[in-house]
Amino acid sequence: MADIAPTRILLVDDHALFRESVARLLSREPDFDIVAHCASADEALQVLAREPVDLVLLDFDLGQGDGLDFMRQVRATNVTARILIVTAGIAPDQAKGLIRSGISGIFLKRDSAARLAESIRDVLDGKVSFEQKLFLDAMVHQTATDVAAESDRFTTRERTVLSYVFEGLANKEIAARVGVSESSIKATLQQLFSKTGVRTRSQLVRIALERFKHD
Repeated sequence: MADIAPTRILLVDDHALFRESVARLLSREPDFDIVAHCASADEALQVLAREPVDLVLLDFDLGQGDGLDFMRQVRATNVTARILIVTAGIAPDQAKGLIRSGISGIFLKRDSAARLAESIRDVLDGKVSFEQKLFLDAMVHQTATDVAAESDRFTTRERTVLSYVFEGLANKEIAARVGVSESSIKATLQQLFSKTGVRTRSQLVRIALERFKHD
């Protein structure tokens, strides 16, 4: 059986010490391949134009711009790499904007390297990976009208499963929490996908947050 190709990762952070340290740590993982590490969005876009990349680890504050600027630029291209934000801190409204732009998660730099590797694998498995307090802070921007609309739109089971998706739980873990089979959770997710017109968990979170009001 052929070996599975390692995940090709691009690291973008304007702090050289952090960037190089993370690159060294992740390169020790046998299923990760650090394609390049860059200090700016412009450098990253050049790499993406010439190299196949599966995942971009992106610092939010890049000095000359931020993660939202990068997302606008990368979405104007044919790049399909998933984006995981790695940041020291971010405001709830900024997090909301990033999630709506299509990122797959937000990881805080205060967490461990082992947790970063776990978050990367979660994202690659099609899960969303958000620091929970940050996600909940972003959720307070949702209006009461939006909450009522979603309550009418989804069944009780669907709302329960959706809440566990927000927590980043796998289907097996959600099934254990709800007390049903994993196949039942998969069926509920398919219903959620059908109702919202999406195909992945990260897109499902994005659709939920698209009902947030602008500040």
